[in-house]
Amino acid sequence: MIYPKIPLAQTVVQLCKAKGIKHIVISPGSRNAPLTIGFSNDDYFKCYSIVDERCAAFFALGIAQQLQEPTAVVCTSGSALLNYYPAVAEAFYSDIPLVVLSADRPKHLIGIGDGQTINQKNVFENHVLYSSNLKLDLKEDEIDIEEALPVFKSMENKVETLSGLKKTIQEYNEEEIDKAINIALLKNGPVHINVPFDEPLYTMVNELSVKPKAIGPENKPLEIDDYILGDCIKNWNAASKKIVLVGVNQPNQIEQRWLDNLAADDSVIVFTETTSNLHHDAFFPSIDKLIAPLRSEDFRKLQPDILLTFGGLIVSKKVKAFLRAYSPKQHWHIDLNKANNTFFSLSHFVKTTPNYFFSKFLPQTRLVKSDYNSYWSHIKASRLVKHNDYLNNIGFSDLKAFDIILSSIPDSTILQLGNSSTVRYAQLFDLNKTLDVFCNRGTSGIDGCTATAIGCAVANKKQTTLITGDLSFIYDSNALWNNYIPDNFRIIVINNQGGGIFRILPGHKNTENFDTYFETNHHLTAEHLCHMYGFKYKSVSDEKALKSSLHSFYREGNQPKLLEIFTPKNLNDEVLLNYFNFIGENNV
Repeated sequence: MIYPKIPLAQTVVQLCKAKGIKHIVISPGSRNAPLTIGFSNDDYFKCYSIVDERCAAFFALGIAQQLQEPTAVVCTSGSALLNYYPAVAEAFYSDIPLVVLSADRPKHLIGIGDGQTINQKNVFENHVLYSSNLKLDLKEDEIDIEEALPVFKSMENKVETLSGLKKTIQEYNEEEIDKAINIALLKNGPVHINVPFDEPLYTMVNELSVKPKAIGPENKPLEIDDYILGDCIKNWNAASKKIVLVGVNQPNQIEQRWLDNLAADDSVIVFTETTSNLHHDAFFPSIDKLIAPLRSEDFRKLQPDILLTFGGLIVSKKVKAFLRAYSPKQHWHIDLNKANNTFFSLSHFVKTTPNYFFSKFLPQTRLVKSDYNSYWSHIKASRLVKHNDYLNNIGFSDLKAFDIILSSIPDSTILQLGNSSTVRYAQLFDLNKTLDVFCNRGTSGIDGCTATAIGCAVANKKQTTLITGDLSFIYDSNALWNNYIPDNFRIIVINNQGGGIFRILPGHKNTENFDTYFETNHHLTAEHLCHMYGFKYKSVSDEKALKSSLHSFYREGNQPKLLEIFTPKNLNDEVLLNYFNFIGENNV
């Protein structure tokens, strides 16, 4: 087998292999050549070459999102590393194990004006779980440039000291790599390993010169403090109004029996977001549909005694505003690693997995008699009737397009949602329960939605459909510069000729300033990009054409497909705002 000659490169590659990091996303460069040589010449690794570093990092994030195991990204030195930052931040807030391997210049070449060189040490400090800055391999012929070396009394003394320093540096590097990857494994988040290399960079050998030892992570047993558990059980059994709110959640994470238990309690309402991947007929999906038309006296009726949350970040602004204004007496958050005080009322952070918590908690609770669930279930049913009535009587628009699209997606496939208006429109619909739904809600940015979806499609054999807005798609169009896109990958672009969400938000519309700096009017389409990148392209601009196109859109073919839907930008905001007014009429 071929290996890089540099021992540090061998160490990084071998420890990644020992810890099961199989997927390696590499952006071409020179300083990272030793790592590229090591990864690409070992059949254990599945390597991908993605030129654009920002897209490469989101592509890797999509893989890690699906596999729930560390995925590595490898780049050269300089500004290349900074292009990883949006994906690193997303991984940090979405609990996705991304391992950043950045090549760097030797210390003596940093800060002197050498090319393609920045201060890479701890560059992601505020958005990674750990930063590891490795040490350069020691060379006998360059010993005079190493810092803090002793004065040698003899050549024999020099050789002994040099040998000891080499061993110390090797041990340090192994420990740091081990620690970083173990943290990514245990805590599900991004880590950064900065790797300095000196020239020559391309020399290869046929045998390893180092044999690093991998130290496995120490898995702590799941547990809950007895006092906290007892306090939760006592308060839960005494409360007549309880809300369980579930944010971003991986599919199949919670046992069905615990969901059934929550659904059977008259004093419990379970709010599930589109990204929660939890379903039960008694639960309350489409939160905004329920609470958007409510008045202050209604919110007081809905105000819970206890709010129990788990999962990632919450999409709905309306539920956040409600729970901040009408605070629960107690807010418990269940998570192994962190708890956000999103509603300014956090009282218990239970550090364990939701599934384990429910296994210890629910068998000791009792069903509480209450009209809380039945009252709001009646409102939910009424909202659904009004929802359907409204959609049956509106013209073609964003809302109508989403109604048609979301009911067309094939069973047991993956749905990736773009940010901004896309995920918020999806929140208004009760989605197909067989779908696995994902969205980059850690930072809620539009910058990597397409690249993430493509990484997802590569890692998961199920068909993946991305629904995205025009600005999100154009912004991340370099994601299509990718040789790994499977033929069953589908993109649906809702093109309302600008940032349609800004027309929904408060502000002075239909002015030149608004059109230019907020909505960002444009007349671009995806057609030429599809021709350049080998996508089958189709566009529609009315309901009949959309329904007709969807019949063949999901069928197997010999290339990925993109469907672009043009909607009337000056009507979309009016249709949506009238929707909330309509579904609240003659109701609570």
